[in-house]
Amino acid sequence: MIRATLAAISTLLALALPAAAADDFIAAPTLRASVMVTSDVVRIGDLIDNAGSAALIPVYRSPDLGTTGTLTTGQVLSVLRAKQVIGVMTGDIKEVQVTRLARTLASKDIENAVAAALERRFGLGDAANITITFDRSVAEMRLDASNSGALQPVATRYDARSGRFDIAFEIANDGNAAPTKLRFTGTAIETVEVAVLTRDIDRAELLKSSDLSLERRPKAEVTGEPASRDRSIGMQLRRAMRAGTPIRAADLVRPDFVVRDQAVTIIYQVPGLYLTTRGKAIESGAEGDTVSVLNLHSKRTLTGIVTGRGQITVQGASQSAPMAPAVEQTSSVKRDPVPGAAALAQSLVQAPASAAEIAQAQIPQVRLSQAPAKSE
Repeated sequence: MIRATLAAISTLLALALPAAAADDFIAAPTLRASVMVTSDVVRIGDLIDNAGSAALIPVYRSPDLGTTGTLTTGQVLSVLRAKQVIGVMTGDIKEVQVTRLARTLASKDIENAVAAALERRFGLGDAANITITFDRSVAEMRLDASNSGALQPVATRYDARSGRFDIAFEIANDGNAAPTKLRFTGTAIETVEVAVLTRDIDRAELLKSSDLSLERRPKAEVTGEPASRDRSIGMQLRRAMRAGTPIRAADLVRPDFVVRDQAVTIIYQVPGLYLTTRGKAIESGAEGDTVSVLNLHSKRTLTGIVTGRGQITVQGASQSAPMAPAVEQTSSVKRDPVPGAAALAQSLVQAPASAAEIAQAQIPQVRLSQAPAKSE
C-alpha cells in the first residue's frame, strides 16, 4: 500500500515538473530592442518584459522630449544586475533604442491659436486675416506626451491702438496633474489681401499681369474695398501711381476705347442701312460710354456710344429730332423700312450749305401706323 502511494506521488511529480519548467520559460525576463517612454525616467519595466516586482524601479534618465537615445546590451545588463535582475534573455539584440514621446506644437499652430483667441474681438475680423508677430521667436515647442488637451486661452489682453497682445493658455493632460501653462506676447494686426503695383503706372496704361502682385497689407493702409489681382488686369488707373502702392477698387476704371482728339470711325447702322465716316472724338470714353464726336465731313457734332477701340456708333434716337406727324397707311401701301435714310446719309456725309442748315440738320423720324381695314 505504501509502495503504491509513493509510486503515484512520483508519477504526479514527474508530470508536474515539465509544466513548471514551461512556466518558468514563459516568465523569463526578455530584453526589448525598442523602447518608448512618456515620463522623464526609464524604468526596468520599460526595458524588459516580465520584469515582475522590479518593473517600477527607475534605472536611466529619459532622452530629451521627442528624441531617441541608444544603449548597448552590455550597459543594460550591467544596470539590471545591479538591481538584482538576472537571467535576462537578450537573443541577438546588440543595442536598445529608447525614444521619449512628445507632443509637438509648431510655430504655425501657436500663431493660429493666438489669432483664434483674438478673432472677432477688440475690433478685429476673421482669424485668417490677423497677422501675428511674437516678441520672441517662437520655434517648434515640445511638450510631454501626456499634454493631450487643446490650447485653451484663459486670459486675453489686446490694445487696439498699438496692436499689442498678451495671451495665457492652458493645456490639460491625461493625468490629474495641473494643466501646463503657456504665455505669449507680441503684435496682432488685421490685414487684407490686395493687388500691389510692381512698377510705376501712368493713367493711360492698361494693367498687365506682370504689373501686379498679390500681398497682404495692414487693413489701415487700404481704405475702402481692396482690388483683387484678377479684377485689376486689363483695367486703367484713375491717376498715375507708383510701384508698391496697393490698389483699391475705387482706383480702377474701365479702359478708354476712345481718347479725346483721337481719329475715330463713326458708324450708323440700322436694319437695311450701314454707314461709316471719319470723325474726331471730342471726349474720352470707355466701352458703353456716351461721348461727343465731330463728323469731319459735315463738321457736325454728334452724340454716340463707344462700341470698340476708335469706334463710335450713332443711333437715330440719340439725335433728339422732333417727331414728324404720324402718317397713316393702309395695308395695301408698301412701307419704307428706313424712313429718312437718304436724309441721314446726306447729313452724315455731305457738308451743309449754311449755319442754319447745320442747326436744322436732324435725323428725321417718321412714325408709321397701320390703318384699320374697312369692313364691307
